[in-house]
Amino acid sequence: MESIDREKFGAFLFQLRKEKDFTQQEVADRLFVSNKAVSKWERGQSLPDISLLTPLAQLLEVSVAELLKGERLTGETLENGEVKDLVNRAVRLSEEERGRRAKKSRFWRKAWVACAALAALETTALIAMNQLSAVELWDFLLLVEGLSLGFGAYFCFFVKETLPRYYDENKISIYSDGIFRMNLPGVRFNNSNWPHIIAAARGWLLGTAVLWPPVFWLGRRLLSGMGLLYLTLFFALSFFLPMIYAARKHQ
Repeated sequence: MESIDREKFGAFLFQLRKEKDFTQQEVADRLFVSNKAVSKWERGQSLPDISLLTPLAQLLEVSVAELLKGERLTGETLENGEVKDLVNRAVRLSEEERGRRAKKSRFWRKAWVACAALAALETTALIAMNQLSAVELWDFLLLVEGLSLGFGAYFCFFVKETLPRYYDENKISIYSDGIFRMNLPGVRFNNSNWPHIIAAARGWLLGTAVLWPPVFWLGRRLLSGMGLLYLTLFFALSFFLPMIYAARKHQ
């Protein structure tokens, strides 16, 4: 079975968007995706999720069949076999998207395990070399490591990749998932910025887990007790900053 012609799909999408005098951002806002996603569709680098085909077709005033075929079908009647083939292609498109998401999830799970192992080795080395006091170990070193790897585990193993639809339909500033709750100042959560929030959290938290032991080792030698405390608090709480930036940029 042939796959969807991405270049033809993208060129047709670009043509339809220009006919409607929409910008990429306007299309993105209507579908609750990023303008970068629309740009990738038009350049043939990726295809939208199957759940977006109907609203995208409605927005551009064509049928889903025309969208998938990459051309107008005015005056033409599709044969039953051709319709079935288009449906099968759409289903395959959805399966490919789920496969990409699953692959990305496996990557981040492996990354968390690797970073946790490296952080444990670094921490063990610091304890062996520096004879840390209990206060330095628990209040400074392991506080940041625990928060980074703990929150990192949530974002790498358990976070939902897609928000419920009501987040897109309402201005919601609190994300809640079981006992996990998050409120970012000035941020409204939706499916346009949520993937970027997740990516920012994963990268920053895992990076902090690996970088904190050597930074702590250096800070312990160069800073006073209060200076080390302030440095620790910054690393413990700073993972909100890239999340806020990513959310506002793609909101």
